[in-house]
Amino acid sequence: MGIIVPVLTLVFLLLTAVSHAASKPRMILVGGSSQSWKVPDSSSNTLNQWAENNRFKVGDILVWKYDAKVDSVLQVTKEDYESCNTSKPLNQYNDGDTKLELDHSGAYFFVSGAPDHCAKGQKMHLVVLAERNVPGGSGSGERGQGDNPKVTPVSPPAKTPAPAPAHNAAGGLNVGSCLFLSAVAIGLAMA
Repeated sequence: MGIIVPVLTLVFLLLTAVSHAASKPRMILVGGSSQSWKVPDSSSNTLNQWAENNRFKVGDILVWKYDAKVDSVLQVTKEDYESCNTSKPLNQYNDGDTKLELDHSGAYFFVSGAPDHCAKGQKMHLVVLAERNVPGGSGSGERGQGDNPKVTPVSPPAKTPAPAPAHNAAGGLNVGSCLFLSAVAIGLAMA
């Protein structure tokens, strides 16, 4: 019986660590490396392919690294993304180290502000997964537009893909697997 208290303490600490790790926003470097915000080398090396291979969630922060003397990042509507229209962006960033918080689920569209770069493939479309409902909270994660003037919703999230399984810094453990491990540990302690 003397081992139950240390085992329960360990379980509590593990659950706390998993919960904390899952709630931290991620800083995501666009393209996976510095200077990826450029005209793609080939049709098989686009930022859209990179975006399709990643899962984005509300609260993640995208980071663009680029030469501010020759380029910029424009957040645009779907229509302007498809036509490479850079004349009326929703938001424009030109500091070379752009950070943008993904503050709602749904689609986001970005194009280069450099002449002809969008037409050559320097653009990116990504989808932010819908948030899961959290007991005791609204789970919507939505903010008023005045809360963050640099981020403007592109369109209402009419259709969003189902959320992916949660992966976090604790090696892929989630609350369910922690509860299972707790039950096993308690069972071993009582045996």
